[in-house]
Amino acid sequence: MSNPFEDENATYLVLVNDEGQHSLWPSFAEVPAGWETVLAEVPRAEAVEYVNTHWTDMRPKSLVEAMGA
Repeated sequence: MSNPFEDENATYLVLVNDEGQHSLWPSFAEVPAGWETVLAEVPRAEAVEYVNTHWTDMRPKSLVEAMGA
């Protein structure tokens, strides 16, 4: 059985949580609580490109805010 998170031929969603963290999510799987879909079902390469473009600071939002205080 292959890993559904690494299937180059599958479609994915891009999810974001309250901390601004991103996740690739197989489109067939239910979105977990606490995550919001920010990019609808697309090929894996497009989802990875979106994450690479939009998630440039790996720190959780709460840490960024605490460091700025």
